[in-house]
Amino acid sequence: MIVDVSKKILIVGLGLLGGSYARALKRYGFHISALTLEQSSIDYALREGIIDEGTTDTDRRLIGEADLVIFALYPHVFVEWIEKNQGLLKSGALITDVTGVKRSIVYRIQEMLRPDVEFVAAHPMAGREVSGVENSTDKMFIGANYIVTPTERNTPEAVQTCIELGRLLGFSNVTTLSPEEHDEMIGFLSQLTHCIAITLMTCNDKEDMEKFTGDSFRDLTRIARINDLMWSELFVANKDVLLEQMDMFIHKFNGLKAMLEAEDIDGMRAMMRHSTRRRALFDKR
Repeated sequence: MIVDVSKKILIVGLGLLGGSYARALKRYGFHISALTLEQSSIDYALREGIIDEGTTDTDRRLIGEADLVIFALYPHVFVEWIEKNQGLLKSGALITDVTGVKRSIVYRIQEMLRPDVEFVAAHPMAGREVSGVENSTDKMFIGANYIVTPTERNTPEAVQTCIELGRLLGFSNVTTLSPEEHDEMIGFLSQLTHCIAITLMTCNDKEDMEKFTGDSFRDLTRIARINDLMWSELFVANKDVLLEQMDMFIHKFNGLKAMLEAEDIDGMRAMMRHSTRRRALFDKR
């Protein structure tokens, strides 16, 4: 479906990700509309040619005409929107999302969704430490990963459309995982790293430290400038997995601490060499 530029795309939530999706898809000639809370976001997007039309209202026409609807909302807001407004979606519409947790919303939405509308969940593994459509960019997805999380309720055609969407957006690596596999991976690769950055940034409040820091501290704490409303919701939604990952990290950190206390140089060097080998696998190519 997505390759047909005559199809209309609606983005619900025109912030950083929603705006970046709009910019990337507009390049192909798709008709892009948007619903969002702030009129200033609509005005900016129209002025910059990011979207063709948009509103802060629940516009029946825009919703009813959309062939593909991309939800760039907080998880609980996404669920509430479907509960309240799914009757406005056209028959045969495909919906997808950008939310960072899957188990807590995918099955719930698929269970409540009309049988003539299909939801294939996805997660763009990309972001910036800023927000708003004004900071959106179609370059954000280059070199990044895109995860599609289908279930048994999804048709092969709809899953393939979401895979193709990821490729059109410019993601370098498009993969599929179950919602369970996704949340396990994300608990370690994203949520735990944010927990570490937050803890590192707040464990020492000595004044004027920013005057003396080097790049290592800045690199490690880049993601500590965080959207507390969104990330606290994501943490709780994936609580069981995240707690396991935190325990794993604490165990390994305590192991390093014990080696330092014992002045176990060989042990520390072995851990550092293992770290260096593992880190090389994560370099973008």
